[in-house]
Amino acid sequence: MRRNAFSNMLGMKSKDAVVNIILIANALIWYFYAFRFLWNIADTGLIPDEITVVFGFNFLSIAVAALLNPILMYRVKRRFQFIFYWMLAGVGLSFFLLGVDIATFSSLLIVSVLFGAYFGLGMPTCLGYFAASTEAGNRSRLAGLAFLIVSLGFFLFMAIGIEGVLFNAIILSIVKSAGLLLLIFLKPDEKQINQGDQMSYSYVIKNRSFLLYFIPWLTFALVNFVAVPIVDIIAELHYPEGIVILFPIIENVTAGICAVVFGFLADLVGRKRLVLAGFSLLGVGYGCLGLFQNYIYAWWFYTIVDGVAWGVFYTIFIMTLWGDLAHNKSSEKYYAIGSLPFLFSNFMRLSIYEGLANVPGTAIFSFAGFFLFVAVLPLIYAPETLPAKKIKERELKGYLEKAKKEAEKYSKSISTLEAK
Repeated sequence: MRRNAFSNMLGMKSKDAVVNIILIANALIWYFYAFRFLWNIADTGLIPDEITVVFGFNFLSIAVAALLNPILMYRVKRRFQFIFYWMLAGVGLSFFLLGVDIATFSSLLIVSVLFGAYFGLGMPTCLGYFAASTEAGNRSRLAGLAFLIVSLGFFLFMAIGIEGVLFNAIILSIVKSAGLLLLIFLKPDEKQINQGDQMSYSYVIKNRSFLLYFIPWLTFALVNFVAVPIVDIIAELHYPEGIVILFPIIENVTAGICAVVFGFLADLVGRKRLVLAGFSLLGVGYGCLGLFQNYIYAWWFYTIVDGVAWGVFYTIFIMTLWGDLAHNKSSEKYYAIGSLPFLFSNFMRLSIYEGLANVPGTAIFSFAGFFLFVAVLPLIYAPETLPAKKIKERELKGYLEKAKKEAEKYSKSISTLEAK
C-alpha cells in the first residue's frame, strides 16, 4: 500500500524513482565532497594563483569530458552498462588519493583534473538515463527530491568533518561503493540509446526553444559570478564570522526544501512560470541589498530569496529542462551544453574574487538587477516544455476532486437534515 502511494505521488514505479535518485545523488555528493576536500588541501598549502590554476583545470576537464561523453555513448549505447563501470572506476579513483602527495601543486593539479574528467564523463549519462526513465509529467518532482537528498547527504558528510587523506579516500570510496551495491540490488532497466535518437551539437545549439532558455541561464551565470563575490565580501565586512557562515547554510537548506516544492509545482503548472518567478525573486533580492545593505534584515531577506530561486534553478535548469527539450531523444548533448554556464560561473567567481574587493556594492547590485531583467526577455517568448495536455489533465483532475468533496459535503448536510 505504501509503495503504491509513493508510486502514485511520483507518477512512476518506486524502483525507477529510487534508481534515478541514487544515480544523481551519488554522483553529485561524491563530486561535491571531493571538491571540498581538494579545496581545503589547496587553501592551506597553495598560493591564490596556484589555486586558480588547479580548479580552473578541474572545471575545464569537467566541461571537455562532458562534451565528449555523447560521442562515447554513441559507441557504447547501453547507458546503465556504462554507468556500472563508471561507478566501479570511481571506487578505484577514490583510493588514487593514497598514491600521490596531494600537498604539492603538481600532484593536486593531476588529481583535480582526473576527478573533474571522471565526473564530467559520467554525469551526462546519469542525467540522460534520468531523462529516459521519466516523462515530462513527473520529471521535475523527481529532480526536486534528488536535489534534496544531495543537499542532506553533502551537509551530513561535511558535518562529520573528518581530516586526513586516508579517511577522506575511504569516505569517497564508500559513497561510490554504496551507490553501486544499491543499483546492483535494484537491477535497473537498461535505457539504450537508439540510432535515431542521436543529434548533433549544431542541431542543439540552433534549436530555438533551447536558445530561449539557454541565453537567460547564461546571463544569470554572468550575473552570478560578478555579484556573489561582492555579496560575500560585503557580508564579511559588516557582520561577525558566525553570521556570515550561517548565511550559506540557511540558503542551502532553503534551496533543498524549495527544490522539492517547486519540483512538484513545475509538474503541475509548468516550468516557464517558475523560471520567471526565480529570476524576478533574484532581482528583488539584489535590489533590496542595493538599498538596505547596512541592515541585517535585508541580508536575511536576500538569503531566503536566493535560496528559493536556487531551488527553482537546481530543479529546472540543471535536471528537468534539457530532458524536456530533447523530446524523448538522446539528451546527453543537451545536458552537456546546459551545464557549461554553471561551470563557467564557478570558474569566473574563483578567478576574479580578489579583483572585485574594491568594486562598489551598489553598482554591482544595479548591474545584477539590470541583467536579470534582460534575462527575462527571452523567457517571455520561450515555449512551455510541460505539454499543455498534462497541465489541462491536472487542472481537470483538481476540479473533479474539488467537486467530489463538495458533493460529499452536500450529501452529508442533506442526510443530517433528513435525520432531524
